[in-house]
Amino acid sequence: MPVNTKLPETIPPHGGEVYHLARTLGLNCRDLLDFSANINPLGFPPAISEVIARTLGDIVHYPDRHCLELRQELAAYHRLAPDQVLVGNGSTELLYLAARALAPRRALIVAPAFSEYEQALAAARVPVDFQITGEADNFTLTAPPNPRGADLVFLANPASPSGALLPPELLLETAALLTEAGVHLLLDEAFVDFVEEASLKTRLSQFPHLLILRSFTKFFGIPGMRLGYLLAAPALIRRLAAVQEPWSVNTLAQAMGKACLKDHDYMVRSRALVSRERQYLLDGLKSLPGLAPFPGAVNYLLVKITRPEWTAATLQKALLSRKIIVRDSGNFRGLDERFFRLAVRRREENQRLLQALEQLLIEERP
Repeated sequence: MPVNTKLPETIPPHGGEVYHLARTLGLNCRDLLDFSANINPLGFPPAISEVIARTLGDIVHYPDRHCLELRQELAAYHRLAPDQVLVGNGSTELLYLAARALAPRRALIVAPAFSEYEQALAAARVPVDFQITGEADNFTLTAPPNPRGADLVFLANPASPSGALLPPELLLETAALLTEAGVHLLLDEAFVDFVEEASLKTRLSQFPHLLILRSFTKFFGIPGMRLGYLLAAPALIRRLAAVQEPWSVNTLAQAMGKACLKDHDYMVRSRALVSRERQYLLDGLKSLPGLAPFPGAVNYLLVKITRPEWTAATLQKALLSRKIIVRDSGNFRGLDERFFRLAVRRREENQRLLQALEQLLIEERP
């Protein structure tokens, strides 16, 4: 039975709105089990606590405006040069910065996709077209996108919200064709740390119009610090850096970023845990009546509801009454009210979710 009936009239469309929901429900945010935000279930690397204590005294100074040490560490980690790296206050800042700095005449978004692509382009007053991918193809491309007159294309790999990876040969073909056409490709690799071998970073020098967006948020579990970066040709990095707001990346975030890149044991454990628990969660969802999960490659799964009496919104509210948050994906362009998304969490948390879903789908009605 539900443990809380004081439910909000509306639930924020983004995932990760744990503070708002906790206030609405009269709870502490730690009382809620959040499957709506796709954050590493291990939490942040252990060394971060020590780094904060060691770096705290430095906040009496302005942060390094150019994030030089972190850029050097990122360059070494990815086997690139520091002038191919731009650090930002989360990858979302860099989305807005790219839209503003590149000033495209028109843009294309491969959808379904992160809503902030569209918001960033709207803020820069850039007209947008969409190429909608299909359910039969796991909501990923089957051929290079048609720019349709656009000079900037947004594409996520792994895809969001399906979590599917593009075949490497298709990704390379897409980058080559867009480069040949003089079209910038903003490739969002926010989740590729879970499958690092799928990154296009090793081919960066071949594509002068390619921008690769990366994030510390998801894999390293520090969404509250806001830290992301962009990989591109030096000329593109200079172009974006010239219009970036000064001191946007604080001292603690820069220090945490350097610590994250050194913890290789944490990286290995994270990838192993997510791979194991994703399969466990996928198998559990498949066994429940009325649910059709899509296989993914990273730390979240897209699920379609196949029972007509349920929608993602009704399921979301029913789970929220049990202090569990999921992401209603009906507001993703190309999806509808039948889709929701789940983060992959630890075994006991995944079990709690599956038990709640079983109770709702088998024992109760909306």
